[in-house]
Amino acid sequence: MGTPEFASGCLRALVHAGLEVVAVVTTADKPVGRGLKTAASDVKKTALELGLPVLQPLKLKDPAFLKELAAFQADLQIVVAFRMLPQEVWAMPRLGTFNLHASLLPAYRGAAPIQRALWNGETETGVTTFLLDKDLDTGGILHQEKVKIEADETAGTLHDKLLAVGAPLVVKTAEELLDGKVKPVAQASGEAMPLAPKIFRQDCYLDFSLPALNLQRQVRALSPYPGAVTVLHNPKKGVFTPFKVLECDFFEKKQTSYEQGMFETDNKHFLRIACGDGNFLALKKIQQSGKKALTIEDFLRGFRAENFEGARFGMPDPA
Repeated sequence: MGTPEFASGCLRALVHAGLEVVAVVTTADKPVGRGLKTAASDVKKTALELGLPVLQPLKLKDPAFLKELAAFQADLQIVVAFRMLPQEVWAMPRLGTFNLHASLLPAYRGAAPIQRALWNGETETGVTTFLLDKDLDTGGILHQEKVKIEADETAGTLHDKLLAVGAPLVVKTAEELLDGKVKPVAQASGEAMPLAPKIFRQDCYLDFSLPALNLQRQVRALSPYPGAVTVLHNPKKGVFTPFKVLECDFFEKKQTSYEQGMFETDNKHFLRIACGDGNFLALKKIQQSGKKALTIEDFLRGFRAENFEGARFGMPDPA
């Protein structure tokens, strides 16, 4: 049971390991992109390529879906990046249902563990397989694998690293459960752990009243998708232009004469934005709304600072 690329990589690993996958459950096809063309999930595409039956229920408690699912008589269900399951589903197989989660539980329970770990400046994360129960990401732990977070790590690169260790861990967990060789261990409780709530649109905006290092972490956590966003307010023309910041560097300056959101540039090689702690966020790759992504050098070829006197980067106008 899964939806995105992270899940399809695990599905391939299970099949290639020789495990009998009797069916795949994923989300319904939905319109995507500007043309709103109907598209299938990555998991559905992979399942069809592998010749596996695909179920796409709109409601997981639908009696017709539950009957169809039960007919496969699966020994075990595996969930990777899907959605909350009702007890009627996760308790159905004789060996239960396990999930692959992209963190070292009990840390970063929730929908966005990769992004939140980067955002918080963690230096280590990992993957966990655990048995599902009635609560979110709280079931008994089966296996864990640690991964180092590099200084320049993005959500995209960390996703790939976690998939590389997560897919074999899914296979190992499935094989050991089927052979009765692994027992769940209760998650530690008592100490407060960081959570991983879902990323919403308002979470993507860069607030330049914050320290530059915090904003650099936010950019890395949201790259390549959905992307950190800032708006260039230009009082000369009374317009604002939204940008996605895809890559940036921390630039230490401790400059108190700049107000937050003001920028400095040589019109050739750098464009830096003043942050709340007096340091700067140096933009490396950005994407103006409706246009292709550009390195800062390419962007500056068409940008003249003198036309933006008094302009500053910041949050969108609430209106």
